[in-house]
Amino acid sequence: MAEPARRIVLASRPTGEPTPQNFRSEDVPLPKPGPGQVLLRTLWLSLDPYMRGRMSEGPSYAAPVGIGETMVGGTVNEVIASNNPDFAVRDIVLAHTGWQTHALSDGKGLRKVDPKLAPISTAVGILGMPGMTAYMGLLEIGKPQSGETVVVAAASGPVGSLVGQIAKIKGARAVGIAGGAKKCAYVKDELGFDDCVDHRAGDFPERLAAACPKGIDVYFENVSGAVFDAVLPLFNPFARVPVCGLISQYSATGLPPGPNRLPVLMRAVLTKRLTIRGFIVSDFAAKQSEFLRDVSAWLKEGRIKYREDVVDGLERAPAAFIGLLKGENFGKMLVRVAPHQAK
Repeated sequence: MAEPARRIVLASRPTGEPTPQNFRSEDVPLPKPGPGQVLLRTLWLSLDPYMRGRMSEGPSYAAPVGIGETMVGGTVNEVIASNNPDFAVRDIVLAHTGWQTHALSDGKGLRKVDPKLAPISTAVGILGMPGMTAYMGLLEIGKPQSGETVVVAAASGPVGSLVGQIAKIKGARAVGIAGGAKKCAYVKDELGFDDCVDHRAGDFPERLAAACPKGIDVYFENVSGAVFDAVLPLFNPFARVPVCGLISQYSATGLPPGPNRLPVLMRAVLTKRLTIRGFIVSDFAAKQSEFLRDVSAWLKEGRIKYREDVVDGLERAPAAFIGLLKGENFGKMLVRVAPHQAK
């Protein structure tokens, strides 16, 4: 009997926070590779905040997922059948086949992963899109200098954790922001940040100010909301703000209540000569080899660490993704779709 295939599609567009009803699991026939094609079995699926934006119809840097279409996502896959001379059965490849157990590919866009270099799950984590986001955003836009203060929110996550560790490698002072004492302890004690502040604390703005006595020179933005409100008064002149995400806003259905704070922001931009630049990791695709060279070397040398939060089974992807948007994950959120037996 042929191995079954399964996919999770977008069943409806969410209003506000996604719910399990926005997803639907479907059994589908196992595809057969045609000329020049390979059949891929998904081993690891990466869950990332950007996926929330793909569930909505609003304008963005990428087209939304259509109703009834497979949810998008980066994957690590094993080649299980091949009609393509560039790929052999049992090759491990990095792909973007989304929330499904199997997929066909003509080989374009696939990148082989060497299981001997690092665990293959890192290809969608610290050595993949999240890691490259941290590396490029911090070094190309943030440009931290020795002795400066670098602050990053979601500091226990896959992007924020690497931002702070690279900042330390570059001689800067790293201050993390995370949710809860356990995550803050991990950021400070395990990752080596100079300090970490709990954004859930009632006196969070005061604690952040105390952790940054010399102000903030680089703030790596991936949260927005109340966290940014606390950061804004602490910017030093000529501070840099790489903006890679706004996770606190992804499920918003309208503008937040309260006074218009845009004039306050723009005044700070002017008087402190701030640089605020949004970016998408693909902006720096030409520098991927630099990223892989440096981060893989730091990983081997033990200068950086990473943490994964793993759930087993494709059927658990929707609940894990919903939890991710609420900050319930601790480390890089991954779904182990199928086991991998190394050669």
